[in-house]
Formats: sequence, structure tokens, C-alpha cells
Amino acid sequence: MENSHTNNSENNAKINSNNPNLSNLGQVHIYYGDGKGKTSAALGTALRALGNNFSVHLVQFMKNGANSLEQQIPGEITALSKFPNFSYKRFGLGDWYIKGKNDKEHRNKSEEALSHLKQSLSNTNYDLIIADEILYALQLGLLSEEEVIDLIKSKPKNTELILTGSHVPFPNIFKHADLVTEVKKIKHPYDLGVQARKGIEY
Repeated sequence: MENSHTNNSENNAKINSNNPNLSNLGQVHIYYGDGKGKTSAALGTALRALGNNFSVHLVQFMKNGANSLEQQIPGEITALSKFPNFSYKRFGLGDWYIKGKNDKEHRNKSEEALSHLKQSLSNTNYDLIIADEILYALQLGLLSEEEVIDLIKSKPKNTELILTGSHVPFPNIFKHADLVTEVKKIKHPYDLGVQARKGIEY
């Protein structure tokens, strides 16, 4: 199961009519930790980039755990899709990962997402690419550290890359990043049984 969207052809994604300065792009950001806000931080950066006429492509790993198309496309993606310079592709099985039960299926989907991500990085029309939850796939053993490091090394010089996910650190990968932020949980309503709310958490 996967969802995708592009307002223009993916091979003609850049619409930079105001000619933004691309010369200082090319850094690698990582957001990880047990706190809420890793994807939100990445998409906040996407919003800023879009507002400055950069082209943004979002690739999401393990994100299709909902039962309907409306649930699968959260509010933040609906909002970002209003920008003509934004596109996305989501990969997932449609159910949660359970170790020992559906490892192979989730690994296959993660490899599909990684393959698409590599293709996206070879498209220099994208100024910013977000690999959302790729580090969570790594934490679960669905991808290897070597695959992620090779991905970082393969990106074009002036393409900004953001990786999110994982509750655990990956020092070998962090060595290849320019910015690493740990999002740490102090309190969370979920611990009290409060479920995610439409319009706030998704």
C-alpha cells in the first residue's frame, strides 16, 4: 500500500520563479528521540522551504497504518500539497510491524521506499528531500546502517536532506550529518490514555 502526490511531473518539480539562492543548500539534518515532534520539525522546515520557493519531496516509511484513504493522508500533508512545489510518496503495508510475524513484508516495503528515495536524490530538481521515519525502519532492523550511510553519501552536493525517526541513537550515521537533534519526551498525554487528536496530532 502506498500513496503519492505531485502537483507537477516529478521530473519537472522545480518552479523557483523567484530564483532562490541554492548555493548554500546541501546539509544533512537528523531528528531522533523518544519525544513527539520529529516529523513535525521536518515538515516545519519543509513549510519554510516551500514559502521560499524551494522544491520539496517527502518520502515516508511505515506510515500507512490507517484503514481509510482519508486517515492515511494527515492534515499536514493535505496542507503542504496546496503548494505546487511540494510532492510526496508514502510506503507501508497498512498494518503495524510485529516482530516475527510480518518482518519480510515490512522489509520489502522499506526497501521499496529506500529505492524511491535513491531515485529522488538523483533528481536534482528537488532542493529539499525528507526521509521520514527512515531511522525507525533502521531501528527495527528493516534497513541497515550501511544503506543509510550510502544514501547520505550519494546525495547531490546542493540537495538538503532530512532524516527522522528512531528512539535510539546511531552514532555512525550521526557522523555524516550536519545537524543532529534529539527530541526527548518529558511528558506525553498518551501515557494517561489520551489518544491522538485529529487536527493536532495528525
